[in-house]
Amino acid sequence: MKRYLLVLNVFWSTAIAAELEYRLNFLIATISSLGNLIGSLFGLFLFYRTGYTFEGWSWEQALVILGIFTLLQGCSATFLVPNLNRIVEQVQQGTLDFVLLKPISSQFWLSTRTISPWGMPDLIFGGVLIAYAGRRLGLAIENYLFSVIPLICGIISLYSLWFMLGATSIWFVKIYNVTEVLRGLLEAGRYPMVAYPATYRFFFTFVVPVAFLTTVPAEVMLGRSQVAWVVGAGALALGLLLASRIFWRFALRFYTSASS
Repeated sequence: MKRYLLVLNVFWSTAIAAELEYRLNFLIATISSLGNLIGSLFGLFLFYRTGYTFEGWSWEQALVILGIFTLLQGCSATFLVPNLNRIVEQVQQGTLDFVLLKPISSQFWLSTRTISPWGMPDLIFGGVLIAYAGRRLGLAIENYLFSVIPLICGIISLYSLWFMLGATSIWFVKIYNVTEVLRGLLEAGRYPMVAYPATYRFFFTFVVPVAFLTTVPAEVMLGRSQVAWVVGAGALALGLLLASRIFWRFALRFYTSASS
């Protein structure tokens, strides 16, 4: 574990040093994130402006959902997109060969090799939005701490799904559209699950687990989630993480070097 932490420190320090050579990108990323957040707030406002509310969700509670969704966007842009989208390039160019020869886990290398600071604005804006809504709702520090566990579980589930899709590039080299479809489906997480018809709620809970990414952590933060959902979020995260590991090892059996 110590060796992996040292490697991770080297990975991220060099990645940040390289990215900060283009500091104007941070300003551009901030403006882009702010624009996306304003658009999301406007879309939510269109539902609530006439007094309509999602069943059981006030305006401030819906803001908590949107804040968690924005946090997840920031995590994806910072940690997932820079790494997992490159798996396709590694397979296409044959550079995956060099990863497999390294004396560390290839899944660890592919998942953590780089980091992008341009997702930080979303992390900041998401945190500010949650803090604002939480203050209006009178949430205590315990509410925020309790929600950390299902939120981490949601991030692990998202990573696992994304990694498994990236691993399919060993068979289907050009899968950029598939990952974009996943990102499009995850957009549903910006609203509470009760905003969707029953069929869609079933799909976003048991097929593509969007509910475990935003709604479940939000309900835990608001102090109204059942223990079964939290346990389910943990079981889902562990199951998907294990599945991603098994699936990656299975996929490597079919990998043939692009240079051979």
